[in-house]
Amino acid sequence: MARVNDHFRLLKAGYLFPEIGRRVRAFQEANPDKSIIKLGIGDVTEPLPAAIREAMHAAIDELGDRDTFRGYGPEKGYPFLREAIAEHDFNGLGVSPEEIYISDGSKCDCGNILDILADNGANKVAVADPVYPVYVDTNVMAGNAGPADENGRYEGLIYLEATAENDFQPAIPEEKADVVYLCYPNNPTGAVASKEYLAEWVAYAQKHGSLLLFDAAYTAFITDPDVPRSIYEIDGARDCAIEFRSFSKNAGFTGVRCAFTVVPEGLTGTASDGTEIPIGKLWDRRQSTKFNGVSYIVQRGAAAVYSDAGQQQTGELVSFYMENATLIREGLSAVGIDVYGGKNAPYVWLKTPGGLSSWEFFDRLLNDANVVGTPGAGFGAAGEGYFRLSAFNSRENVETALERIKAAL
Repeated sequence: MARVNDHFRLLKAGYLFPEIGRRVRAFQEANPDKSIIKLGIGDVTEPLPAAIREAMHAAIDELGDRDTFRGYGPEKGYPFLREAIAEHDFNGLGVSPEEIYISDGSKCDCGNILDILADNGANKVAVADPVYPVYVDTNVMAGNAGPADENGRYEGLIYLEATAENDFQPAIPEEKADVVYLCYPNNPTGAVASKEYLAEWVAYAQKHGSLLLFDAAYTAFITDPDVPRSIYEIDGARDCAIEFRSFSKNAGFTGVRCAFTVVPEGLTGTASDGTEIPIGKLWDRRQSTKFNGVSYIVQRGAAAVYSDAGQQQTGELVSFYMENATLIREGLSAVGIDVYGGKNAPYVWLKTPGGLSSWEFFDRLLNDANVVGTPGAGFGAAGEGYFRLSAFNSRENVETALERIKAAL
């Protein structure tokens, strides 16, 4: 009989969002007449911008003509998209198209990157707490985490507590971490990182030979000109950092699927015999072996984001969701709830009222307001007593949800 990966048995009972889905389905079955508004999972609701749709229609027409038909594409992505990304997203930061790898999601890449890093605890991994669950769970699967304690923290990971007291920018650890996950604008807290803070992390990585995995999936939502949009704005980051980005939220690609990862050419890791190995070559080998690339149609749609019309339309989309975030922030603040985030990020992180646990507050909102959010405890021990609401929904639903929440408190 085939042996299974025992590390999977160390995962907590259910991934956060499936557990939310289970509770919501049970409520709907018991209350079929209730209309539920979902502000939990960060899934977009507004239609794809016209410039993107038009580009995708044109790509479909190309595939309908023998002279312009395309089969397998380059695993790294088509040059037209990689060149557009380098020019628009990393102008002046030294990122070349050859360092950009197109994929079907930054969530996938954040997990798949472990394929090219040592597993079974050979690397000491640091994560923030609260944390996007994918960072933790994929390391559990790779054998880097060990068993969990009664608070759900894995003994093999370094947890960096992000609290209101430190503006959700965890203190730099004294101990060495080989791999560090950073996410800014942050999911779930909505916090952003200053240039000074990121410079501290780059200095730490240079001192210890650490690899920074910088998840910038929400960078398009930054409006403050003083907040860095890329880790590569920090001197020295090209020598120690990989950056992940996505079209999911700014362009409405949660179901279309397109993202990219930047691996600088000079970035290296160490083999077991001490040999320095270019990480980009390993990632290229991994992608060309396990991935056939994002469809031509989707990549044409993604490239349209960088057209004049695409920039205007996706900018309007981002502004729409950020207006939702402002409504949520101000509406909850008006009834005495402590709120964070929602200024340079599409998530509002709130302190649960009345001493309720995060799952108790989840059930209260579901049952009394018919509104779904995300309990902070699902993001880690430090998330207990907090709750996340997403700005991704229609204006009408956001306004109705706020009315219901206020009535339920």
